[in-house]
Amino acid sequence: MKLHVQIGDRSFAATLEDNAAVREWIEMMQKAPVTIEMRDYSGFEKVGALGKSLSADDRQTTTAPGDIVLYNGNQIVMFYGSNSWSYTRLGHIDDLTGWTDALGNNNITAVFTVAES
Repeated sequence: MKLHVQIGDRSFAATLEDNAAVREWIEMMQKAPVTIEMRDYSGFEKVGALGKSLSADDRQTTTAPGDIVLYNGNQIVMFYGSNSWSYTRLGHIDDLTGWTDALGNNNITAVFTVAES
C-alpha cells in the first residue's frame, strides 16, 4: 500500500511501514480521506492531531526529512528536518522534491489517502 499526502496543490507518495498503527490508519483512510490541520514545531516538523489513538510501538528514533511518524499515539508528525525522540514509524516520502517548500513555515492542511501500490 502507498500513502498519498496532499498539501495544497502538491501531492507526495510515501511508502508505509508494516505495523499495527499503519494498519489502523489504513482502515481510517479506506473509509474516507483523513484531513489533519498541522502546525509547525521547532522549525523541523509539522504536527497535528489525528482525532483518535492508534496502537503505538514507540522506539527511540532519529528522523530524517520525509519521515512520517506517530507521536503520543494520536499525533501525526511529518519531518522536513531531523529529531531524535520516541516515535512509531508510519512511512517515508518517496521523492522529497518540493517537500520542504510544500510544508513551508506556516500551518498547513494535509490530506492523507491510501491506494494499492
